[in-house]
Amino acid sequence: MFRVLIAVLFVVTSACASNGDSNPFQVKALAEFDEPWAMAFLPDGRLLITEKRGRVLVVSADDGSAIPVSGVPTVDYGGQGGLGDIALHPDFANNSRIYLSYVEAGDDDTRGAVVVSATLSLEAGNEALTDVDAIWHQSPKVKGRGHYGHRLLFSEEGYLFISSGERQKFDPAQEMSGNLGKILRLNDDGSVPQDNPFAERGGITAQIWSLGHRNPLGLAFDAEGQLWNIEMGPRGGDELNRVLPGTNYGYPIVSNGRHYSGIDIPDHDTRPEFEAPKVWWTPVISPGDFMIYSGDKFPNWKDDGFIAGLSSEALVRIEFDGENAREAERFPMGKSIRAVKQGPAGAIWLLEDEAGGRLLKLTPR
Repeated sequence: MFRVLIAVLFVVTSACASNGDSNPFQVKALAEFDEPWAMAFLPDGRLLITEKRGRVLVVSADDGSAIPVSGVPTVDYGGQGGLGDIALHPDFANNSRIYLSYVEAGDDDTRGAVVVSATLSLEAGNEALTDVDAIWHQSPKVKGRGHYGHRLLFSEEGYLFISSGERQKFDPAQEMSGNLGKILRLNDDGSVPQDNPFAERGGITAQIWSLGHRNPLGLAFDAEGQLWNIEMGPRGGDELNRVLPGTNYGYPIVSNGRHYSGIDIPDHDTRPEFEAPKVWWTPVISPGDFMIYSGDKFPNWKDDGFIAGLSSEALVRIEFDGENAREAERFPMGKSIRAVKQGPAGAIWLLEDEAGGRLLKLTPR
């Protein structure tokens, strides 16, 4: 994923970190994967890991040994697309349902993201997906292979949030007739909650929770239940947003970056009717994922956010102050980081990007 770095710096002056040996954690590499993209923890402590080319693997958290899962839908692989995120249903212990996002082909060389639910069998030697049911489609399908977004997150109430990129088409992020450039909220079966901000309009519009996003690649709830998202800006202007229902975040009308052509985009402060990011980065960090820590293994980091940095090859720590946030620290990892998750025992787990991307376990020194 190519990102252009601009020589203007904002809100990262406190983020200078030295080499990785000074990081306050030790790193254990457990296994390597072919373009890993996402992970989720099973109740027994094992992980589910997705690879972009279309594999789901059940992975041991002890030694990294992996077992492929059969029954995974065929994905349209290429560019930024392929198999994406994975999430467990909140009642997985009783219903064995999981959710996958991936890219599917359409007519006339178009494509778009889709979300399916499926039953996961963990019977030894017969790890498989069955009863696969598509519950959401990115609409409209368009040409190109970028900016799918398609991160998944369940709320405590059981609602499914989906991030949807604007597919490098700009204007759809502001168009209410489609779900590109949006964050969506659905029930677990894909139906629309009646209290969604645009529910009364019906159709695809009813799915929308917020709009005006570019390529949202991370979703997380803080300790107060407030939703945050991290997204890639254009040439500069990566954003961390406090996501409010019915709110417009302005892309492509405003951004704190520029188009790749060099054409300027008005900054957020020129259009106060659009919600501005709480933190933004130029040079970019190229965020790939986001989580908010709630464990006890790193007590000083409880309730802090962590961003997986791609071009920045870093783990970026965020501190929150009510409705505001700031970058507090940046830990160099030496490789592009695609995903970040908290493990059941409070360790922080990372997936490196691209072929040979490793599964890393971070614990205190």
